[in-house]
Amino acid sequence: MREILYAPWRTEYITHEKIEGCVFCHIVEHPEKDEELGVLYRAKHSFVVMNKYPYTPGHFMVIPNRHIDNLENLEEETWLEIARLTQRGVKLLKDVLNAEGVNIGMNLGAAAGAGIAEHIHMHLVPRWQRDTNFITTIGNTRIYSTDFFKIYQKLRKRADAYFGR
Repeated sequence: MREILYAPWRTEYITHEKIEGCVFCHIVEHPEKDEELGVLYRAKHSFVVMNKYPYTPGHFMVIPNRHIDNLENLEEETWLEIARLTQRGVKLLKDVLNAEGVNIGMNLGAAAGAGIAEHIHMHLVPRWQRDTNFITTIGNTRIYSTDFFKIYQKLRKRADAYFGR
C-alpha cells in the first residue's frame, strides 16, 4: 500500500520555473533574484545558498562562483574562502537555529552521490539530538518541520554579520 504525505507547501517547487543548465551558475548570474533563489551571502569567489530540498531545516551550501566539477583544480584562494564561509556558517547555524551539531561535506562526482556533480559545493546540515525518526528509514520520506522561507529569512537577517566579518 502506498502512503501519501500531504504537503501543499511543496507546490511552489513543482510549479516553479525550470532552470536550464547549471542551477548554481544561474544563481551566480542572477544576483537580482537572491531572495527568490535563497542566497544568504555573496563573497568574492563564492556564495552561500539555502538548499531547496534540505535534509533538515536550515541546510545550506557554500559554492564557488566558477563552474568546476573537481576540487583538485579549484584555486586555493577560492578554497580558502569556502573554508572560511563554512566555518562561519557553522557558527551561524549554532547561534541562530540552536543546532547542536552540523554535518559538513562534499560529494565529489556522481559516483560519490553528488546530485549536481558538474559544479562542486559544500553542504552544511544542522543537526539536533533525536532529529531523525522512523519515517526517513521506513518510508523513505523526509519531514520538514518548519516553513522553508521562515528559516531563510531568519538566517538571511543575520548572515551578513557572520559571513561579512
